[in-house]
Amino acid sequence: MRLGVLDVGSNTVHLLVVDAHPGACPLPAHSHKADLRLAQLLDEDGAIGPDGVDRLIAVVHDALRAAEDKGVEDLLPFATSAVREAANADDVLARVRTETGVELTVLTGEEEARLTFLAVRRWFGWSAGKLLVLDIGGGSLEIAYGIDEEPDTAVSLPLGAGRLTTARLPGDPPDPDDVRALRRHVRTEIARTVGEFSRFGAPDHVVATSKTFRQLARISGAARSAEGPYVQRELKRASLEAWVPRLAAMTTAERAELPGVSEGRANQLLAGALVAEGAMDLFHVESLEICPWALREGVILRRLDHMGQG
Repeated sequence: MRLGVLDVGSNTVHLLVVDAHPGACPLPAHSHKADLRLAQLLDEDGAIGPDGVDRLIAVVHDALRAAEDKGVEDLLPFATSAVREAANADDVLARVRTETGVELTVLTGEEEARLTFLAVRRWFGWSAGKLLVLDIGGGSLEIAYGIDEEPDTAVSLPLGAGRLTTARLPGDPPDPDDVRALRRHVRTEIARTVGEFSRFGAPDHVVATSKTFRQLARISGAARSAEGPYVQRELKRASLEAWVPRLAAMTTAERAELPGVSEGRANQLLAGALVAEGAMDLFHVESLEICPWALREGVILRRLDHMGQG
């Protein structure tokens, strides 16, 4: 059957269409994206303003038309931190439901981490052993650890690349004092969670998902996305540490010229790099592998599992 996942995230609204059935690998059939940047449309009270809601509704309508054009039988719509944390989240969800007919499921941060972990586990299989999974989104950082398909522990921290850029890195290029202050903030937040994971022992395999990690791996020499999802891609901490001061000295336009860095994400790359560097350092990770599957695939896999159970 043809499934569609509508992901209303902090940066983009992404419709992923796959051909799938229980017990089979979901095969991508179509992708439809719109850069909405909901996290940057919050007003001083933390609410998504009327213009932002109007734009969200228009983008959802476009995604619905694309889903219909591609023959989607079942649409799985969900929202993450930007909607979850908006002061007027209930009103936003009600307007989307009334004007589009789409009932957005708002995932908690822990649910995001657990579904992403499921996707990574299915991609790498049981031979990967104990997994530590890191995922940097626009609004939050998810961390999960475990040996099964359900992680033993999972947390979500307000350390998304978009959130941190908007709140703490106003300059272009940013002021060095702002960069140092953000570095301290990121490491303080991550350090509070390390003990929760370390009691389970060292992981056998460390994996990262998300656009931020893919871009950091690409500028560090990893294969291009055009070479396909089955090419192994790694990010080494030593390489990342060398890139952080270079990214801090660049303007957004200069970062956008780097290989694999999109113009729309270039302004967030430094904040994402500081989060990635902090996580790898505090969890004593020298190298991690990039997984092509993440939250959207986790949502699909969970749906297929439920179908397979009747």
